[in-house]
Amino acid sequence: MPIPMTMTQKILAAAAGLDEVKAGELVQVKLDLVLGNDITAPVAIQEFYGADFDAVFDAEKIALVMDHFTPSKDIKAAENCKTCREFARKHQLKHFYDVGAMGIEHALLPEQGIVAAGECIIGADSHTCTYGALGAFSTGVGSTDMAAGMATGEAWFKVPDAIRVQLKGELRPMVSGKDIVLHLIGLIGVDGALYQSLEYTGEGVTSLSMDDRFCIANMAIEAGAKNGIFPVDDVTRAYMQGRVDRDYQVFEADPDAPYARTVEIDLSTLEPTVAFPHLPENTREIGDACCAATGAALPINQVVIGSCTNGWLSDMQAAAEIMEGKQIHPDIRCIVIPGTQRIYLDAMEKGYLKTFVEAGCVVSTPTCGPCLGGHMGVLAAGERCVATTNRNFVGRMGHVESEVYLASAQVAAASAIMGVIADPRALDNSSDAKEGSE
Repeated sequence: MPIPMTMTQKILAAAAGLDEVKAGELVQVKLDLVLGNDITAPVAIQEFYGADFDAVFDAEKIALVMDHFTPSKDIKAAENCKTCREFARKHQLKHFYDVGAMGIEHALLPEQGIVAAGECIIGADSHTCTYGALGAFSTGVGSTDMAAGMATGEAWFKVPDAIRVQLKGELRPMVSGKDIVLHLIGLIGVDGALYQSLEYTGEGVTSLSMDDRFCIANMAIEAGAKNGIFPVDDVTRAYMQGRVDRDYQVFEADPDAPYARTVEIDLSTLEPTVAFPHLPENTREIGDACCAATGAALPINQVVIGSCTNGWLSDMQAAAEIMEGKQIHPDIRCIVIPGTQRIYLDAMEKGYLKTFVEAGCVVSTPTCGPCLGGHMGVLAAGERCVATTNRNFVGRMGHVESEVYLASAQVAAASAIMGVIADPRALDNSSDAKEGSE
C-alpha cells in the first residue's frame, strides 16, 4: 500500500521516477529547469568547462537572467555578463535575458511561463523557492550544482520533511502576503524550518493573490526551509493560462501526509508587520514598530519598493495609491523598482510611475541592485532603510553600520511620506478625516 506523502515528496518522487519517497532519503531527480544570474552563472560556467563538459543537457531548460548588477555597474559586472552572453550564444540557450528584456529573475520566470506546477527546478540563487507559489518544487543551489545541472539535467536531494502552515480567514485592508510571511518567520525563527518544506494549506489560501503567494514562497529560505509550496487551485491555473504553453502535472498532498508539525495562522488577525535589524525573525507589529524601543517614531533615510519579493504589479499599485497626491518626506530617498519590463509597462499605463515621480521618487529599471547592497541604493554608515526586500542582515544593503527594516509595499510607501516607520492605515485614515472635515 502506498505510503502517504506531502506535496513536495510527490513531486520529488515523480522527478526521480519512483513510486514513493520518504523524508531523509537521497534521490536523484531529473530537472525541468536550471537557473542562473549574472553573479552565480559565471562561476557555474567556469565549473562547467573545468569539468570538461562541452554541451548542455537541453538548451530549452536553462535560463540565464542578467538582473543583479545590470545595466553593468562596473568592469567586473560587465565581464560577468559577457561570460554569460557568450555561453548562451555558444549553446543556443532559449532563455537568455539581457538588458532591455530581463527582469528580476524570480518575477520574470513565472511571468514568461518558464516555470509551472509540478516541475522540479534548481537555481543558483537562494530565492529560487519563489516558484513553489505555482505548485512546483524549486530550491536554491550552489554554482557547482548549477554547473552539473546544466550538463546532466539532474540533481541529488535529500527528501525533506514538512511543516504544514494552516491558513484560515482573510486578510484585512493594508495587510498582504509580506505580513503573513514575516509573521510566520517571527513565530518559528530563521532556522525554524531548517531543510524542511513549508507547505501552505487551508481555506485562507484561496483568498491570496498570486503576488501574495510568490512573496510568501520567496521567503521560505528566510526560515531555513528547503522550499515553500502552495496547492494548485483556480487562482494558480488562471495565472498559468496563456503563459505556460506545455502540459503540467498537479500534485496534491495526501490527507494523511506526514508533517513534522502544524502552524496555524488566522489571516484576519494579522497586522502590518516590520522585521527590525538584523534578522527577518526580529518582527514587530506596526503599532510597536512605529515607536520602536524609545517610544518615539523611528526616523529613516531611504525607502526601497521592489525586489523579487515585492516588485509585483500589485505592489506598485498599493504604493501608488498611498502616494497619490502626496510628497515623500524631504529627508527621504525613495527608490521604486518594478520587477520586470512588463510590470514596468503596466505600471506606466496605469499611471503608477507618474505618481511615483510626482511624489519625488526615482523609478529604476528592473534590478536586484539595492537588495544585496550592489548598486542603485547602497546605504552609508548610520542610515536606515525601510525596504520591501527579503533580507536585513548586517551590511546587507551597504555599510555594516546601516540598518534595514523589512516591510510591505504599503508600509514602505507610508514611511516614505512620513519620514519614519509608519502605519499605512493611519495615513489613509488621516487623509479621509481631513477630507471629511473640509
